[in-house]
Amino acid sequence: MSSMYGSTTSLSSRRHVSDERSEPQKLRPNDEESFYTFCRAAYLSVFKSSLENITDRQQLCLALQRGERNPSTRTLSKYWTAKTKELNFDDFCAIVKKEKPAAKADLLKAFRKLDPANKGYILHDEFIKIFTTKGEKMSAEEVSAVLRLADVNSGGRLDYNKFCDAFSRTCDQCSKMAMEKMETNSRAKRQQFGSQIETSPERSASPRTQKFSVGDTTPRKGESRSSRPSSARNYKGTVSTVINMGPLKSPRNVEPSDLQDWPCTRSKGCFFLEGNGIVSHHYRLQLTLKSTVYLTIKPLNLSRAEGRSSPWMSVDTALFILKESDTRGEPQIVSFTELRNKESYVWKGELGGGSYTLIPFTTGCRLRKNKKPVTKEARLVYRDDSEDLQLTAEFRSALSDVFDIIDLDGNGFLSLEEYNFFELRSSGEKCDDDAWEVCKENFETKKNELTRKGFTDLNLMEANDREGDPSDLWVTLQSMGYNKALEMTEACPFIIDLYAEKTKPKLKAVSLESSSRLLQKVLCKSVILKGDGKPMDGCENVIVYTYKNDTRVSSVIENKSDKKIVVEVNTDQSKNCASSRGLNVFAVEVPGRSAMVSQHVMAVNEKQEWLYNCVQSVLS
Repeated sequence: MSSMYGSTTSLSSRRHVSDERSEPQKLRPNDEESFYTFCRAAYLSVFKSSLENITDRQQLCLALQRGERNPSTRTLSKYWTAKTKELNFDDFCAIVKKEKPAAKADLLKAFRKLDPANKGYILHDEFIKIFTTKGEKMSAEEVSAVLRLADVNSGGRLDYNKFCDAFSRTCDQCSKMAMEKMETNSRAKRQQFGSQIETSPERSASPRTQKFSVGDTTPRKGESRSSRPSSARNYKGTVSTVINMGPLKSPRNVEPSDLQDWPCTRSKGCFFLEGNGIVSHHYRLQLTLKSTVYLTIKPLNLSRAEGRSSPWMSVDTALFILKESDTRGEPQIVSFTELRNKESYVWKGELGGGSYTLIPFTTGCRLRKNKKPVTKEARLVYRDDSEDLQLTAEFRSALSDVFDIIDLDGNGFLSLEEYNFFELRSSGEKCDDDAWEVCKENFETKKNELTRKGFTDLNLMEANDREGDPSDLWVTLQSMGYNKALEMTEACPFIIDLYAEKTKPKLKAVSLESSSRLLQKVLCKSVILKGDGKPMDGCENVIVYTYKNDTRVSSVIENKSDKKIVVEVNTDQSKNCASSRGLNVFAVEVPGRSAMVSQHVMAVNEKQEWLYNCVQSVLS
C-alpha cells in the first residue's frame, strides 16, 4: 500500500502538492527531543544502528512508513534520484520533518472526489480502472491487496470510509510498534541520535531565509536547547576554542588594475534549501592555457526598486575550485574564495590549462528556515470581465524573477538546457526534444529559445489546464524558494564572474545537486589544510580543526580511531553568533577513521564584535 496515498492525491494534481496545514501528529516539530526520539524509533525499527545508511529506495520507503509517512513514488523520487547512493539518519530526519504525516482527512478528501454522489463506496471495477491507469499508477499486486481487505470490501464495493479508518490505525500501530521496539532494546536505547543539522527539505513548507536585523544579537528561539539529549555526561576528552572577532573590516581589493581587458565569462545559479543539505548548480570550467584567474561569486540582486536590495543579499557565498582528474578519480581541491569584497567572495590565483569543477557553497547560517507563519496567501490568478483566466501582477512579477534566475547565461532567453534545470527543480522531470518543439509551437521563442513572455504564457496555460486551480503553480513557486506570500525565503540566487588573463574561459552549469559527499570532503579538507588543529585533552586521537576568515568560523572533527565517537558541541558562551546548526548545544557522530564538519558560525550583526566560544567533548 506504499503508493496508495500518493495515488489518490495525484488524481487532482499532476505534481505532488503539500498544504501548509497544521500537522496532525502527537510529536510537534518544535519539540526537538520528542521529534528525534520519534525519528530514531522509526529508523531503528529498520536498521540496527543510527550509523547504518539507507542504501536503496525500498529501505527509505519502509523507514518513512514506520515514521507515519506513506510516501508516493513521486515523493520517493524527490529524495532518491539516479545519483543517490545512500542516505544517513540525518537525511531521514530532514525528510520526515518535511513530509506531512499520512493524514486520514486528506485521504478521505481524495476519495470523495471520486464519489461525487457521496455514496460512501467505490465499485471495484472503477477502483481498478482509476488506480491502475491515472495519476501515480498502482501495480496490480497493490490494487489486489487493497481489494482483499475483508473489513472494507463487500459485494464488489470498497467502503472508503472504513478503509481510511484502517489506514489511520495501521499508521498509528507502525509508530507504536517502532517506539516499543526501541524501548525494549537497551542497546538501541543508549545509542546517540546522529549529527542531525537543523535544516529541512521542505518545498511546500520548507526552510525560510533567516532574517537578521542590525543590532539584533538576541539568541533565536530554540538556540539554547540541545538537538538531542544524552543520558551520559562523562567526557573522555575535551577541547575549547575561543576566537574574538571584530566588526567586518573594510573590503580588501585584490582586483587586477587591468581586469577590464581580461577575457571573461559569467553564469548565474541558485541555492535551494533541501532535506539533506542545500541544492545548487555545479559548473565545469575549461581553460585552454595556463593563466591568472580572478573569480567572484555573490548573491544576485533581483530588486527593481532603486536603492533597495533583495532580502537574501546577506547570505554568504563561496566557490570551491577542484581540478578534474585525468583518470576517473575524484577531483582534487585547488582553492576556494576566501576574501570578501562587499557582497562578493573573491579568489585570485593561477590555474593550469584543463578542466575544473566549481562547486558553490553557503554555510547555512543565513539561508535557513524562517518559522514565521504566512498569514495570508497571495492570489496567483483571477477572472477578468470576459471570464478569461489571467495571472495577477504579483504573480507575473515573481515569474519574471524566476525567469531571471533560470536564465543562467543572462541573454534574456531560455535555452532547452536552461529550461531543463528549471524542470528538474520544479517537477523532477526533463523536457525532451519533441516536447520542446511543441513548446516552441505554442509559446513565443527567438532563435530556438523561450522568451520571457513565452515563459509567462506557459504558466498561464497551466492555470487554464487546471481551470484556475493554482495548486500546480504553487508547487513550481515553492520549488523555487517562494512561500505562500510570494516571498523568496527558501532560496538564494547568485552570480559567478570569472576572468582569465591569457585565455577565454568557458563556464557551464552541468548539474543541479545537493550538498554532495564530494563537497563535504572538500569542506573538511579545506578546514584541515588551512585551519588550526587541536587534539582533545585526554583523547589524542580526536582532533578539532578550526578555520576562520573575516566572515566565518568553521570547525571540523577528525576521528583517527577505529571506533565511532559521539562529540557534544556547546557554544552557549558565544556572543553575536549564528550557527549553521541553529542550536547552541548538539551532538555529532563521527565514524572511525573519518572527518566531519561540526558547524559553521557567522556574526549575526557584522558591524559589531562577535565571540566564538566552543567546547567540544567526546562522550563516554
